[in-house]
Amino acid sequence: MSERISAESPADTVEVHPDTDALVTAAATRFVDVVTAAQAARGSASVVLTGGGTGIALLELVRKSPGAIDWSKLDVFWGDERFVPAGDQERNDLQARQALLDHVPVDPARVHPVATSDGEYPDPVEAAAEYSAAVHAHLTEHGAFDLHLLGMGGEGHINSLFPDTDAVREQHELVVAVTNSPKPPPVRVTLTLPAVRHTRHVVLVVGGAAKGEAVAAALAGADPVDIPSAGAKGLESTTWLLDADAAAGLQ
Repeated sequence: MSERISAESPADTVEVHPDTDALVTAAATRFVDVVTAAQAARGSASVVLTGGGTGIALLELVRKSPGAIDWSKLDVFWGDERFVPAGDQERNDLQARQALLDHVPVDPARVHPVATSDGEYPDPVEAAAEYSAAVHAHLTEHGAFDLHLLGMGGEGHINSLFPDTDAVREQHELVVAVTNSPKPPPVRVTLTLPAVRHTRHVVLVVGGAAKGEAVAAALAGADPVDIPSAGAKGLESTTWLLDADAAAGLQ
């Protein structure tokens, strides 16, 4: 059983699940529901994936229970990427392919990975500009992403938007390079808060007691420069999926 708690912002919905398994199941269900609803309404859908243990676990579960998703009519992006060589296990796109994308009939032309450090765009700033062009083209054609999945770090970071950094302060560019990430590897490419806000449904999937303080601060209206997850807002909905430990500090 999940419990709903009203957050301070009326735009936010908070669902609390008893443990990690229930949290991942809820996130996978939300993925399928949003994608199938978007495809029914508009003929296609788009998702922005996140990495991390929970983010990959939910993709594995979607693989097992895909519902009515038409994989040929799905565009796939990533919220951020470690700027490392192709084939590096640190890459979010490689992990997502192993968990889901290599096992379902996606259209390769509609899967949009960030460039690798040993590829056509070996400079992270150039790689960010190339990815920004792909994101901009998609948003111009479709108006918004349908689903943006987000994990969160203990200090409140989402994608590779860390507290008190230039990337989290960015107000115009959709994608930027990060060259001094406090979490290794230091060089990354990330979607910004303006890109996150061009999403119909934003879903944050957060587990663990170590993240409870940042969850509470974000839902209380913290400045996104201090708690980046506070700036993650969807055009139609913003949903926090939490386990009981991450929600322990909420009233």
